[in-house]
Amino acid sequence: MLESRSNTKIIFFGTADFAVPALEALVKTGYDIMAVITAPDKPVGRKQILTPPPIKVTAQKLNLEVWQPKNLKIENLNLIENWKLKIGNCDLGVVAAYGKLIPPEIFNLPGHGTLNIHPSLLPKYRGPSPIQSAILNGEKETGVTIMQVDEEMDHGDMVASN
Repeated sequence: MLESRSNTKIIFFGTADFAVPALEALVKTGYDIMAVITAPDKPVGRKQILTPPPIKVTAQKLNLEVWQPKNLKIENLNLIENWKLKIGNCDLGVVAAYGKLIPPEIFNLPGHGTLNIHPSLLPKYRGPSPIQSAILNGEKETGVTIMQVDEEMDHGDMVASN
């Protein structure tokens, strides 16, 4: 059982605009966001202006710590030990539109595991563009699924779907 919201420590993984409302809601309802993990800034547009991901902009406005690892590959013990030191006492991981596989050495660190907020009613429309796929297939209605993160993309045990 999780402690009260103000005592529940969350590590948040997200990159795209879709992740912003989830992060804002967690902060607004009083959860302790230990850090926000997102993709590195990247060049955008014709002039290739280095641009931060939307979730980084939001996290900075909320005065949250932001981490931007190039990847999450666990290639040496130093990296995983560093993550354990930083988020080893985290209660829950939350993923929304992060876009990369998270290795079990990381998604299993939080005491209650890691949840993924996926923008479709799974098992339909797995993958990186479920909203676009639903529209292209003429769906009149779709929803959101929350699932436990496992080693496959959009695959773990479903917690809620609506």
